[in-house]
Amino acid sequence: MTKLTIVNFIFSKFVTPSTAIWGADAPNSTGPEMNELLIIAAPDVTEKRHEWLRSLANERWLSENTLDAYERDTRQFLTFLTGHVGGPAKLADIHTLRPADLRAFLAARRREGSGARSLGRHLAGLRSFLRYLERQGLANAAAAGAIRAPKQPKSLPKPLTDRQALNLVTTDAQLQEEPWIAARDAAVLTLLYGCGLRISEALGLTPADITAGSKTLRITGKGGKTRIVPLLPIVTEAVAAYRKLCPYHMDDDDLLFRGARGGPLQPAIIQREMQKLRSAFGLPETATPHALRHSFATHLLAGGGDLRTIQELLGHASLSTTQIYTGVDSSRLLEVYDRAHPRA
Repeated sequence: MTKLTIVNFIFSKFVTPSTAIWGADAPNSTGPEMNELLIIAAPDVTEKRHEWLRSLANERWLSENTLDAYERDTRQFLTFLTGHVGGPAKLADIHTLRPADLRAFLAARRREGSGARSLGRHLAGLRSFLRYLERQGLANAAAAGAIRAPKQPKSLPKPLTDRQALNLVTTDAQLQEEPWIAARDAAVLTLLYGCGLRISEALGLTPADITAGSKTLRITGKGGKTRIVPLLPIVTEAVAAYRKLCPYHMDDDDLLFRGARGGPLQPAIIQREMQKLRSAFGLPETATPHALRHSFATHLLAGGGDLRTIQELLGHASLSTTQIYTGVDSSRLLEVYDRAHPRA
């Protein structure tokens, strides 16, 4: 019996459509791909899972990407648990989870190709869900707390040299023949390198965020955290050049960067243009849009910037993340500590 047939059999035998984990939010799909996503869960689990996801969105202000990942991770876990316990997963099954059960789920995901980062996120999502249930006396989160997350690889994009970065962000370097699109791409890349923005942060800007006299830029990043970054003249000039050439009208609360047809500019467009630039300039595969953000941090550090300031500019919650991000070694970290720590 194939996996698809098994899922269909269990679904038809044990539950009605109203007890599927999607509930009232079920996608309008009846094709084979939808059948692969069906989750078997008792109504009590379905209701609490929806409550938890809503609380993440409305109270903790998690990003849309994180919410999508947590929804997917718990969906996969409940699918696994259905087969593991031999029937629709109930709150009683979740209440009696053991570390061995969770390890079995992570092992199953690893066999299906999940890497260390994905496994760590799976575990983080499950811990959040179990803690939510635990606060209501419906589960015990100790099982998830007893499992150590897989060691994460340090596979961050390598920074570019300062000359490589500066060459990439000029309008003349862009490969688009349409002048306003070339200016647009240059402005986006300049924001990544000149302000250390994530690509989603740059593409989420509005015309009101950067005006002719702007000296700083307020950015809302991951987790809804707000930070202030200085605006260099090269950044404001690049944005002004793009706005002068852009053929589309923009209100202050519109998105600043537009696609060729006037819609919101998609990250994939900038990623594709960066791929072309890599080929044209003979740069390595690690030269991605995100590598420009790394270059911003690394070049600041090399120029004498302190880690704490760089942490604030990047919007990192932890200084250790900034240490990894910039590739700073322990000796440099101790040097910063010795210079900054107050002495009697």
